[in-house]
Amino acid sequence: MVAEQRHSRDAGWPATGSGPGAIAPDGCSVELYAILPAGDEPAIVHEAAGDGASILELGAGAGRVTHPLLALGHPVVAVDESPEMLERIHGAERVHSRIEELDLGREFDAVLLASHLVNIPDVAWRRTLLATCRRHLRPHGKVLIQRHPPDWIDTAEPFDGPHSRLPDLVMRLRDLERPGPGLLSATVDYQVGDQVWSQSFTAARVDDEQLAADLGAVGLAFDRQLTADGSWVSARRAGG
Repeated sequence: MVAEQRHSRDAGWPATGSGPGAIAPDGCSVELYAILPAGDEPAIVHEAAGDGASILELGAGAGRVTHPLLALGHPVVAVDESPEMLERIHGAERVHSRIEELDLGREFDAVLLASHLVNIPDVAWRRTLLATCRRHLRPHGKVLIQRHPPDWIDTAEPFDGPHSRLPDLVMRLRDLERPGPGLLSATVDYQVGDQVWSQSFTAARVDDEQLAADLGAVGLAFDRQLTADGSWVSARRAGG
């Protein structure tokens, strides 16, 4: 559930990271993101977007999802604020930009907002991210959003064990606190051999009601859940 957690430093609840190698502006380790497996995300996006759909990937990181989407036949524009992350991406159009400042003057079949970015506690900043999605969405396109399942914020417990898809990667979720209603603060450690990366974050519960309000504020509307646990959902243009 915490295999990839990205928050902005400027959102009021910063993520902080440490470990070997370069650290991106949002506190994420470039070296770590280069080895994290893609998991089910590319298949979920591919099925929802449709064959050959053009994809704008916001917060693409080191290409964990980008490269499988390219292999599935999607033209991808990968956006990230870290040039070190973008250097790891090959085969996609790369754009160095903060998500909230992005305005390409182009529209896409699908806009991807993954990595639990929508779980940032700052509602105004969250809606700014969603407004970027809306600005780049074709009339009949879809915004594909990854979030923490709403009940995870209240039920998450400390964890220490191997990653389900990368046994050499040990993950630890520790120092859990709930500083307010619907908020979870924690630190996650990732260890490969003698290398350890740590990242602290605060995530907010974004249930269907809250998400619908956030989407409606920027001219989007809830479409449907893409996974049984509600961790992936799609949105469309309001009234479309």
